[in-house]
Amino acid sequence: MAQIRHALTTTRDDDFAAWYQDVIASADMAEESGVRGCMVIKPWGYGIWERMQRLLDDRIKATGHDNAYFPLFIPLSNFEREAAHVEGFAKEMAVVTHHRLIADGKGGLIPDPEAKLEEPLVVRPTSETIIGDAMARWVQSWRDLPLKLNQWANVVRWEMRTRMFLRTSEFLWQEGHTAHADEAEAKEHTLRMLEVYRAFAEEDLGLPVVAGEKPENERFPGAVETWSIEAMMQDGKALQAGTSHYLGENFARASGIQYQDKEGTQTYCHTTSWGVSTRMVGGVIMTHGDDDGLRVPPKIAPWQVVILPMLRDNDSDAPLIEYCEQLRATLAGQMTLGEPIRVLLDTRPGKAAQKRWDWVRKGAPVIVEVGGRDMDNGVVSLLRRDALWDASSGKPAFETPTREAAGETIPATLANIQAALYTEALERRESNITRGVTDFAEVEAFFADSNRYPGWVEVQWSKPTGDALDKVVERLKALKLTIRNVPMGGDPADGACIFTGEPAVERILLAKAY
Repeated sequence: MAQIRHALTTTRDDDFAAWYQDVIASADMAEESGVRGCMVIKPWGYGIWERMQRLLDDRIKATGHDNAYFPLFIPLSNFEREAAHVEGFAKEMAVVTHHRLIADGKGGLIPDPEAKLEEPLVVRPTSETIIGDAMARWVQSWRDLPLKLNQWANVVRWEMRTRMFLRTSEFLWQEGHTAHADEAEAKEHTLRMLEVYRAFAEEDLGLPVVAGEKPENERFPGAVETWSIEAMMQDGKALQAGTSHYLGENFARASGIQYQDKEGTQTYCHTTSWGVSTRMVGGVIMTHGDDDGLRVPPKIAPWQVVILPMLRDNDSDAPLIEYCEQLRATLAGQMTLGEPIRVLLDTRPGKAAQKRWDWVRKGAPVIVEVGGRDMDNGVVSLLRRDALWDASSGKPAFETPTREAAGETIPATLANIQAALYTEALERRESNITRGVTDFAEVEAFFADSNRYPGWVEVQWSKPTGDALDKVVERLKALKLTIRNVPMGGDPADGACIFTGEPAVERILLAKAY
């Protein structure tokens, strides 16, 4: 096997954290903003997020939701009405206390003491309370239910340790909020939206996920039940990719969301909330990226096919550009994966090889390079980003179909790449979940080597609560582990709890996590 010289200076095996940052920089996805914990999302990174928005928004609307927008600033008193909620977010809240600045006499600015707000305003960390106020106004009768809302917005949570896309002080997301007549309907909707997230992650992003219920200590502040989808990154760590919460009557009581039922009785609604964020972009990077940069699943690629004519930057380029334009037009008129193909003819000045590697690092699914000799022979040089190298030669694995054949086969190639990325990630995940662990000492030994990427461990437990659960959490914390979730549809428990020795009631996944 020939030696391959990869496009990145850092490999996944050498330093996964540094590799992740290298991918973001080399793929031109985002950069530091100068504001602690905040990032500038550049056009290629934002283009991926826009594609994710489009696909997920369609799925959300298909379940009967309407989009709305609610204020960025939330009165502090809103949070104080729901004690568990405010306690859960208190350490992360950014607070506005003044509405004007004045000169300090030294060339700077300070808050004007005369402009102090009567009530501090919290910069939105999540919107349950302010949307709850609106629901209390909009819901009066059983005829107004269910009320299904969704919001695309930014939120602020003042994180201590930040990493681009995965954990930033400001991030982008969608948050859904619904009000229902009873518990059964609200719980059903909680799981319906969890399934929307599962399908979105697996079918659109190529991310295999495990859907399941979070343990008591991992619930969203104020929720009765929290459900999640968990994805495994290439370093074996877990990423919570999305959550769906059944809130019971807790927020309805705090906000006064009531309706008059058919018998004329005033009844509190049961509410839900659910959301995914730009951390899913980080999940795509860490699941599909390789030592040459990003690999973008075709469904979310801003450009699925990039055509690169090898230009001389003079008048002689016109025939070659026209040759490439005919391929672009052919592809743009076709469908793949349910949408018209997104194809770019890149005629920017510059060396073709340099532009090719720029698009390799960005992860464009199919790259088509065309030189004058290719045009004379009626062919093109085609690279699949998911199968970049010829292992025997150590060189890029170019295929050279005719232009007409490329126009016919690329749509199926894109669908094949989408499926191949998912299958690769699924096989990697399944080979890195260890089952049959029956003793906590085995867990300790399994995760003892800090230089090893062991993946996840499935164990059985008795679902302790209160102080007993706190002791479990402390034991796991010492190993930097968390309980990810209780997988839906998993095998029933048939042994003893590894923490308490009591009969187990369910199986859980343990992992290190982002």
